[in-house]
Amino acid sequence: MDDEDADRGSEPCFAHLLVDGHPVDPETARDVARFRRAERARLISARALSSVDRRHATATLIDELRKAVRPRPGVTVAAYWPIRGEPDIRPWMISAHEAGAKVLLPVVGEPESALEFRVWTPGCRMVRGVWNIHVPADGAVCVPNVVIVPLVGVDEDLYRLGNGGGYYDRTLTWIDPHPRCIGVGFAGCLLATIYPMPWDVPMDEVILSDGTHLKR
Repeated sequence: MDDEDADRGSEPCFAHLLVDGHPVDPETARDVARFRRAERARLISARALSSVDRRHATATLIDELRKAVRPRPGVTVAAYWPIRGEPDIRPWMISAHEAGAKVLLPVVGEPESALEFRVWTPGCRMVRGVWNIHVPADGAVCVPNVVIVPLVGVDEDLYRLGNGGGYYDRTLTWIDPHPRCIGVGFAGCLLATIYPMPWDVPMDEVILSDGTHLKR
């Protein structure tokens, strides 16, 4: 379920509000959805950094990411193609590929479905997928053992506020064994809580552009 779904009202039967067998009060779900939508808009707006500040913040984030993840042969890491002002970690993706790691990008399929991860290499043919996001045209589908997830916001328990589609939460529940999940974002995106719901999946670690590195 995504935030927008929770805000459309409830039906006489609340079976659609059961996630992994957890009952969710529809009024609570609507309140949480409204809170998240407002925070999402505020935090995305706050990404409007100057080119100098963005370059400095991104460089710091990539430096911290290099310390946290050691790409090498045998490591399969899912990254992301930046949208909506997200930190651009593509220089790190190139260096990870050069170090022998297999780098993947997420591909959005049908609504309410999980993501699939396709192999990406520098210079590979890209096409525009859902939400106009660039995805590898021909990359093989693989399962990552490290997933780097872009953050809109994150709370003190490392629950992530994303773009509202719920794709990562659906996906991370089925990957077995569970991958190491690292959320990355700009400084200033920390919240006291996002009011986690039963379907929310926390990050294992969070790295921010001011050098903050949090672990569960």
